[in-house]
Amino acid sequence: MNDLLHKADDLSRRHFLAQATKSLLGVTVFTPLLAQAAATSQGKSAAAAGPLRKPTARNVIYLYMSGGMTHVDTLDPKTGEVAGPVKSISTAADGIFLSEYMPGLAKKMDVASLVRGISTTQGAHEQGNYYMHTSYTMRGTITHPGLGAWIQKHEGRTNRTLPGSVRIGGGANGGGSGFMESKYAPLVLGSATEGVKNSRMGVSEKEFNDRLMLAQQFDEAFHQKYNQKNVRAYKDMYDDALRLMKSEDLKAFDLSQESAAVREAYGNNGFGQGCLLARRLVEHDVRFVEVTLGGWDTHSNNFTSVERLAGSLDQALSTLLTDLERRGLLEETVVCLATEFGRTPLINDDDGRDHFPQAFSGLLAGGGIKGGMVHGKTCERAENVVEGKVSVPDFNATIAYALGLPLDQIVYSASKRPFTVADKGQPIMSLFA
Repeated sequence: MNDLLHKADDLSRRHFLAQATKSLLGVTVFTPLLAQAAATSQGKSAAAAGPLRKPTARNVIYLYMSGGMTHVDTLDPKTGEVAGPVKSISTAADGIFLSEYMPGLAKKMDVASLVRGISTTQGAHEQGNYYMHTSYTMRGTITHPGLGAWIQKHEGRTNRTLPGSVRIGGGANGGGSGFMESKYAPLVLGSATEGVKNSRMGVSEKEFNDRLMLAQQFDEAFHQKYNQKNVRAYKDMYDDALRLMKSEDLKAFDLSQESAAVREAYGNNGFGQGCLLARRLVEHDVRFVEVTLGGWDTHSNNFTSVERLAGSLDQALSTLLTDLERRGLLEETVVCLATEFGRTPLINDDDGRDHFPQAFSGLLAGGGIKGGMVHGKTCERAENVVEGKVSVPDFNATIAYALGLPLDQIVYSASKRPFTVADKGQPIMSLFA
């Protein structure tokens, strides 16, 4: 058997291991993650680059607006022709105005800060998405890790039975484990309401344990002969899946434990329920949770689409901030609102806005971030950053700084190339108390 496995190509071996897992144990929990864990993923840390600063945050809830959220119609409203039909409204923070599409967030601006001077070099979706998630531009020879992987690499998990990182509501180009070990990859959930699929044994506990013992005996010789990082990563991910299946903390994924009133407050849609699940997961010490809201690629019918999208975003985000604050979790959780680029101040012939990487906005709240502040400023037409320009690595470095991650510590890829958490990005220090 070992000779056959040795001669098989990598894909065949991974397929064999995945199929053996299902047939021997009668479960399919985390099958995509098990396959990822079998893939080659190497890297090692350099010596620590000096003592770490005390972090102001423990967790991150990362809300990603996929498609390129228009800054003009949400976080950076203007007057005149660039505004179109959208009006500005005042907020709980003196002198800060938001789009009328964001009334709930307007009431919470005393606990959140805007970053209006973000600028990127990536104007296409795939490249912009990857850059925002990793701080590195795409390369054909390497895949870079996202913040969730960096947190686990430097600090490990807080809850040993739950994944350190979870992604809800769709995939992203970037934000995975990259060149790091596959055990740092996020658990991906297509929907917040489906829970963790195939997480039940499907057989009696005795039969399950018998199959598990048989699987361990079957694998022992293979693991001894091929004691390599990618093989160990497969076993680590497999062990994590088994621990989760038997853990009381699996209930963290069960939204039915929330009252109907709470679920309704977040919004009866995928994004709203994703934000509620994110709150439940950080309560159970999951370090990094990403929730995606897609549909922001508004080349046509911008104002109709954005009013609908912003409605879902506004309800969920404002409820999330209130809920975290009430539970005492906002102080230790950074809530981030991000997108790959903005959209043109110029309204096109299809009543839409096109890609605009030159200037756009994000939001940060909690985890030591000051409330009621704005960093950066765009001109009257929202076309250029005129004060406080922020790069994508700077934005990500601000989150990493709040978490106390060592910004200068080098981690090497399998090819011995050096990388840091935010690629030389500098945190926005004015946002910290």
